[in-house]
Amino acid sequence: MHRKGFTLIELLVVISVIAILIGIAVPRFKGMQDEANTSKANAETRVLQTAVESYYMHQTPNAYPASVTTLCAAYLNDASPNIVSDELTDPFRSGGVEYNYIRSNNGRYYVIFSYGPDGAADITGIGDDGVLAGTDDDDLYATNGTGFD
Repeated sequence: MHRKGFTLIELLVVISVIAILIGIAVPRFKGMQDEANTSKANAETRVLQTAVESYYMHQTPNAYPASVTTLCAAYLNDASPNIVSDELTDPFRSGGVEYNYIRSNNGRYYVIFSYGPDGAADITGIGDDGVLAGTDDDDLYATNGTGFD
């Protein structure tokens, strides 16, 4: 007499194989997600840089926006010509937080940046010489300055 169904050993083997496949797939998915977020952040910081430069050219006298935590909402959404109509948010920060924007004290340089894959702000400012302050880690940025020394 032959019983239908699986033995306990067979079920354990199947569950083990599924667990191994999931263990392989999850890190790869996370890596692909980080790559997609990196591409998005690079593209959006370049769009914001274009919008900031357009804002500068259309101000009398020419001036970059002041340092704010809501660059789009405070300056760019209502700028003319309108390059950015919605708030662009950093994909590496939860809660729909905009990209960071910091202007140098003399008003000549700025940096727009994403926290990057580690989710921490490594850029802390930009000097009056256009050099970024902080740590050159994994933040993704666009600047009219010289970057890090």
